[in-house]
Amino acid sequence: MNRFLDLYWQRLRRDRWQLLSWVASIGALAYFATTAVASAYGDDASRAEILHIATATPAILILRGLVRGPALDAFTFFQIFAFIGVLAGLMNTFMAVRHTRAEEETGRAELVASTAAGRWMPLTATVIHGLVANVLVAAAVAFGFIAGGLDAAGSLVAGLAAGAVGLAFLTLGLLASEFMSTSRGANGAAAGLVVAAYLLRGFGDATGEVSQDGLTVTAAWPSWISPIGWGQQTFAYTGNRLWPLLLPLGLGVVCVSLTAVVMSRRDVGASVLAGRRGRTDARRSLRGTFALALRLQQGAIVSWCIGGFIAGLLTGTLGAAIQQVSITNSSVTVILRAMIEAQGTSMTQLVIAVLFEIGGILAAACGLQAVLRLRQEEVAGTAELVLSEPLGRTRWFGSFLGLGAASVVLVMVFAAFGAWYSLLVSGESAVEVGNVWETAVAQIPAALLYLALPAAVFVTFPRATVPVGWALLALGVVLGVYGGMLGFDKWLRDLSPFTHSPVVTNTGTDWSGGFWMLGIGVALSLFAVVAVRRREVGAV
Repeated sequence: MNRFLDLYWQRLRRDRWQLLSWVASIGALAYFATTAVASAYGDDASRAEILHIATATPAILILRGLVRGPALDAFTFFQIFAFIGVLAGLMNTFMAVRHTRAEEETGRAELVASTAAGRWMPLTATVIHGLVANVLVAAAVAFGFIAGGLDAAGSLVAGLAAGAVGLAFLTLGLLASEFMSTSRGANGAAAGLVVAAYLLRGFGDATGEVSQDGLTVTAAWPSWISPIGWGQQTFAYTGNRLWPLLLPLGLGVVCVSLTAVVMSRRDVGASVLAGRRGRTDARRSLRGTFALALRLQQGAIVSWCIGGFIAGLLTGTLGAAIQQVSITNSSVTVILRAMIEAQGTSMTQLVIAVLFEIGGILAAACGLQAVLRLRQEEVAGTAELVLSEPLGRTRWFGSFLGLGAASVVLVMVFAAFGAWYSLLVSGESAVEVGNVWETAVAQIPAALLYLALPAAVFVTFPRATVPVGWALLALGVVLGVYGGMLGFDKWLRDLSPFTHSPVVTNTGTDWSGGFWMLGIGVALSLFAVVAVRRREVGAV
């Protein structure tokens, strides 16, 4: 018992600030979303009007959630729960990988396994640690909604749903750690599962059946294979159903059991998908700093490109769904189509813009990882070894930045190709092929800023590179994608690069925002390249 408590307290002490930040942020998001919805949409009539537009516009349902009526509490749940599910999912997957695969990577897991604690107690301590963390998430969400003035019983169900979703992703993260040979690979795979769950939930909501009054939606089957969709099926505030939470709990039991089975059959440090053994001598094509950077990050880049391609594929599939919406909800859709087309765009084009915003976030995360890898190489001491060769720091640093920029472009190319292919297969002709590629290009400047900004942090405050990098991306998504819904002022939303991404229309696109962001990105990159020559490698 003492050994278990030691391991549990070690995890609690190590995660105390991260855990506190995650839980407080999620609870604060629930509170601010409630107050923002109450002030922006004061009565049932105005909320019903918004819901009519939402049920006629799949793009809104993809980003928001399942529509369950115009009451303040149900409307708030519709607006924010899916995003809370994403945050809970990321918090749990990172936690699972940090205490499993990352521990094996550094050798600490083997040291612990050689003690009386054995090999199974660390896994048990991690599961209990995650369980307590998700109880805190559930309490924070429930308290946030109740503090905002929502019904207590419904808030408790919403909190339990958030905690159950987080627990499902904790166990998926544990299982991903068994399959991947590195913590980066496990984090990428687990985060990809979170994004896939969000998109599946969005696809199920967007293609669901709309009621005659246009105020409720019955989700289609894709929502039922997503842990976030299971949380939505509780119908918090309108139905308060608890039985859908058996699904994430059941998934958790299955994943933990599979994790235990795999652990019992492999050596410490091994994985189901083993990394390839390297050559004794490098090929001539690999004898360069850019090739080294590519070799270190090729797996992560491939994963982000697959994510971009999947996001693109969903675009064309939704084209057919949009046509179905025009049949089932014709009066509202006709009016909405007219409003959108008056601005020089179409409803399908609007869906593409929304999905490519997700692609832009994936591209930004891919570029950010290039800088994070620089910091990891520096902390591990391998950067110092590389720079002991006749090699300038500028060339070493510039190679990682160049690869980061190329990977951003590559993710958006895959997203555009997926969208183009799926639109072609679905027969949707409302969008020209050129507009698809232009929409993808429009997301690149904002994504590149998430390469340049962390690079500037890396050369000035290296120890802050990882937390500041991810915090900048999270802040950009909250302000740029959800800032309007949360009621933030325009000046605050304008701080997010995603707010300034050009919107492609048939009547002409204003590219000025993209050019400004490119200029800022180039200036920050030049500053970083010059400044990296003036600091010590291995600085903390």
